[in-house]
Amino acid sequence: MGGIEHVARGIVADLAAKLPWQRKTQRGKLGLLVATMLEVRSANLMDLAASLPRPCGRVDKRYQWIERLLSNPRVEVDAVMAPYGRDVLGRVAAGGQTIVLIIDQSKATARHQMVMVSVRIGGRALPLVWRVKETQGAIGFAEQRAALEAARAMVPDGARPVLMGDRFYGSPALIAWCRDRGWGWRLRLKQDLLVFEDGGESTLAECFARGEHMLADIELTEKRVVTNVAMVHEPGHPEPWIIALSEPPSAYRAFDYGLRWGIEALFSDFKTRGFGLEDSQIRHPDRLSRLILVMALALYWAVSTGMWDAENHPTPAEKNTPPTGPARRSAV
Repeated sequence: MGGIEHVARGIVADLAAKLPWQRKTQRGKLGLLVATMLEVRSANLMDLAASLPRPCGRVDKRYQWIERLLSNPRVEVDAVMAPYGRDVLGRVAAGGQTIVLIIDQSKATARHQMVMVSVRIGGRALPLVWRVKETQGAIGFAEQRAALEAARAMVPDGARPVLMGDRFYGSPALIAWCRDRGWGWRLRLKQDLLVFEDGGESTLAECFARGEHMLADIELTEKRVVTNVAMVHEPGHPEPWIIALSEPPSAYRAFDYGLRWGIEALFSDFKTRGFGLEDSQIRHPDRLSRLILVMALALYWAVSTGMWDAENHPTPAEKNTPPTGPARRSAV
């Protein structure tokens, strides 16, 4: 038995434990492709086909095998990811940490964009839910909301996540969504957004220029969504951070927004510095979403293996390193 097949056995066993309803043949194929992805570290289907341990010696037949799996509608991405998401979110909550969720969009291929919700773990992020769309522009709130609702189903009872997002996500609709579901938020805002306070109308940029950097219970845009706002501008930065937040405004809480950069490392793992998602050449959004599923499971497997090794065989430096992450760093 080769190395890929050996790893695949462990992945299939994990899938069987988390997804007992899944068909055995589907688990076997998915586990084998995830193991191959870990070996070749490439999302290019020809690269995967060349290393896929299948009896058929012809690469084109192995390529077709991969295509059939990625086009199989019975491989339900959200359903496969759900137990992995519940497990990692449960671990974060059980450790007493705030669940920090991050929403962001990234280019998946020349034709497709993906919006993703991830969870911050230490200094990085792990994927939870995503939506893929054939578009050159921004993915709208309908897809954002669908991804967030799927992520919400993974959150442990009683936990209150905090959602991070950049300026594209600092919208009244998303703030209202978070408020209605009891979530916290740290969402960066555009400077030209309208602010209504004490009967007056202004913009966030004008508030900042007047020295009004901490705004409590202001109404944002014509939709009059209520939020707090904190503005901070560090020396050397071209513009300030203007952050909508669910708690009373403070500079310390505004800097929590920096936690969202964990998703940039995740996107790098998927793309240029990792699996090279852009090279997949897949045209159909549903198939691309399943390929992202394979990469996500590969990341979970790699990260969980590394975390287990760190817990059970820590180096001297790791033994003496205090715990880090949102529970220590964040005011959320």
